[in-house]
Amino acid sequence: MPVDTSARLNEPNEPRFPGGDLLSSCIILRTSRYEGLAMVVRRLLAIFAILCLHAVPLAAQNQSTKPKPRVVVVGVNGMELDILRPLLIKGELPNLATVIKNGAYGKLRTVPAPNCPRVYSTMFTSTKPEEHGVTGFVVGGITANTNMLKEEPIWSILSKNGVTVGMANVPATFPVMPVSGYMISGMLTRGKNCEDGVLCAPKLSEVEGGDPVYPKEMKAELLKNVGDFLIDCERMPAAGDLKGHEREVIDEWLERVQLIREQQTKLFDYLLTKHPTDFTWMVQSCEDRTGHWLYPIAPFNVGYNPAIDAVRPDAFPHQYVQFDKVLGTILKHIDDNTYLFVVSDHGIKPLREFEETDPHAHMDHEKTTPVIAKHDFADGDDVPGSFFAMGPGIKHDLRLMGLEATVYDIAPTILHIYGIEQPKQMRGHVLTEIFEASDKNVARK
Repeated sequence: MPVDTSARLNEPNEPRFPGGDLLSSCIILRTSRYEGLAMVVRRLLAIFAILCLHAVPLAAQNQSTKPKPRVVVVGVNGMELDILRPLLIKGELPNLATVIKNGAYGKLRTVPAPNCPRVYSTMFTSTKPEEHGVTGFVVGGITANTNMLKEEPIWSILSKNGVTVGMANVPATFPVMPVSGYMISGMLTRGKNCEDGVLCAPKLSEVEGGDPVYPKEMKAELLKNVGDFLIDCERMPAAGDLKGHEREVIDEWLERVQLIREQQTKLFDYLLTKHPTDFTWMVQSCEDRTGHWLYPIAPFNVGYNPAIDAVRPDAFPHQYVQFDKVLGTILKHIDDNTYLFVVSDHGIKPLREFEETDPHAHMDHEKTTPVIAKHDFADGDDVPGSFFAMGPGIKHDLRLMGLEATVYDIAPTILHIYGIEQPKQMRGHVLTEIFEASDKNVARK
């Protein structure tokens, strides 16, 4: 009597493979007509043994699959090389000096009339501001936000390609968007006493008008383990607040800046420890705002006011000394197999007499603070950003001359590290010159 195997073969937990039913039928036919059950069992055991021998190398091959690269990007808003260089010479930036010694560095060409949301969105997409849609702090009367992005940002491209992503305090990332990891918004986040989101700092618990954290449940975790931190650097004091109280107001504001930096450092350390991702982008923002009104200018510079500018000439350089300590915390999480990029969206320079008629000359920060330095010069080449990189296969102590590296090149270079072909719309190119050996066939534009 034939054996009915249909019930067994159709059980939902039964492994299926092409030709499985045919193989079962052949075994049954052979068993019933030609050989005894013992012989069939022996042959099946032999076949099973052969299959196992073939399966072992395949399993070993799967287990030896090369892990995804790990990349950490640290952004510093308005990092100015003219201020960094003397500090490096004096040995006051030991952690940044380590990155320079073990990697590549140089100026980073930015966009015309650069500002944070305009440039960071350019870094995200490697497209022009008029193409990606975020042309400034306010676009069409509305504070810049992620819903304005017309081109796909790098965090989305990486997520779709199986790369885990972590974003923290990065400008122009509010409201947050879904990623294969986490996102915590930065500059331009709206909230209590910061309804427009421009140049102000709501606490995490006071954010309004959108989600500051993805996934949502991570917000409670951060409040518990990091605290109710300020998402961005606070507004600078107005001229009226300063008059007659210059030293007091300046010292108080700088103490607040240091508090925010300490909160950000705690956040970064927590995320890198508890939520490591393949790709991580973290940003510091107070340096830029300090430079606008406390740049160490001389009496012959435009806008010099001894009542303000002679009070704390060390304030702006001190920001980079403190940032170097933040970098030291991050370096504890960087091993020999990790790529580290330190980038700035632009530099910052003192105002110039001949640009008094420039419509951009004195419009920084809603005309509330006595601004003595700026970055939104019509010619972005006047205020290049900074670029530092180290990691597997990156040349050591390599200085990039001129303005060969641009903000458009950041995303293509990161995609190259992950073996992802850059989309056609991207205008940058892979910085192959920083690598010891690199695939020269990667698409360039």
